[in-house]
Amino acid sequence: MAKKPGTNPKGEFAFFNVVYEDGSQRSNRRVPAELLGGLEGDEPARGFIMEQDREIAEKSGRPPLAIKNLDRVGVKKK
Repeated sequence: MAKKPGTNPKGEFAFFNVVYEDGSQRSNRRVPAELLGGLEGDEPARGFIMEQDREIAEKSGRPPLAIKNLDRVGVKKK
C-alpha cells in the first residue's frame, strides 16, 4: 500500500556516490545524517560505508573493495 506524500522525514539520511579502486561505482549509498557534520565533515561517512561493505563482503564470500572516492549527492563541487 502506498504511503501518503510527506510522511517520510526529510534529512534523515545523506546520500553518497562511491567509486572503488577497481573503477566500479555504487550510487546513492545511504548514511545517517546524524553521523555527519562537525569538524570531520563527511569523513565519518567513509567509515560507515566501509563497515557496510565489510558486512556485505562477509555474507557474499568476496573481499571488500577499497574506496577510492566518496562524493555526497546533490552538493556542488568547488
